[in-house]
Amino acid sequence: MTDTPIDTTVAHTARVWNYWLGGKDNYPVDREIGDRVKALFPEITEIAVGDRLFLRRAVTYAIQEEGVRQFLDVGTGLPTANNTHEVAQALAPESHVVYVDNDPLVLTHARALLVGHEEGRTQFVGEDLRDTEAVLKAARETLDFDKPILLTLMGTMGHFEPEAAIELVKTYVDALPAGSLLAVCDGVYSGEEGDAPDENARAGMSLWQEHVAQPYIMRTLPEFSAYFDGLDLVDPGVVSVFRWRPEPSELGSIRDLPQYAGLAKKP
Repeated sequence: MTDTPIDTTVAHTARVWNYWLGGKDNYPVDREIGDRVKALFPEITEIAVGDRLFLRRAVTYAIQEEGVRQFLDVGTGLPTANNTHEVAQALAPESHVVYVDNDPLVLTHARALLVGHEEGRTQFVGEDLRDTEAVLKAARETLDFDKPILLTLMGTMGHFEPEAAIELVKTYVDALPAGSLLAVCDGVYSGEEGDAPDENARAGMSLWQEHVAQPYIMRTLPEFSAYFDGLDLVDPGVVSVFRWRPEPSELGSIRDLPQYAGLAKKP
């Protein structure tokens, strides 16, 4: 990994997301845009929390229900609480985890991500996720592609046009062995009944497009569901993020948000 200059004059996805999660790895420009987006789209901080909960639940499911011990976290972002290797290695210390991100600030925090359990292994790959060949080559240094892997894409694919995103996901899934899992969450405008677009979400994302270095394109529900074509969805299927296997204590207080999640198994 080489040092890359960090531009503190333009808001950046990983840093704004870190701010919404209560982290400290962000700059005034990130906090300003984060607050402006939140003013238009107040649910955004709940969505940030929901994504982390879904990540923890997906990793837990993979370990406890499927016996998976290998994890490929693509577009990981800045470290916060309940990072993939922390969740996985707490449950199964022998787990191997590969993180992928090319954000300059994430790269500076790679050492924090690399502190894994002594029985397992954690690797950081500083590559652009669009360079699938380079990412997969590096991941093979740590992961055994003859054994099942959980691939996670948390709030990442919305940075690409829908067709390009589907092709990227397909390329990664095609490289995984049978029995592997795909977990994705991202912004979705339409609800299960084809509801009208969420105007708060539209307003917030419009502001985002104007001021953040990485554009973000929310999906329709069919566009999001297409990530799982050819795979076997795990119950409850594709749902608003807080509805994916909530804890018993959360039941009765869940509300739908324009952020959807799904986990599926490769036959």
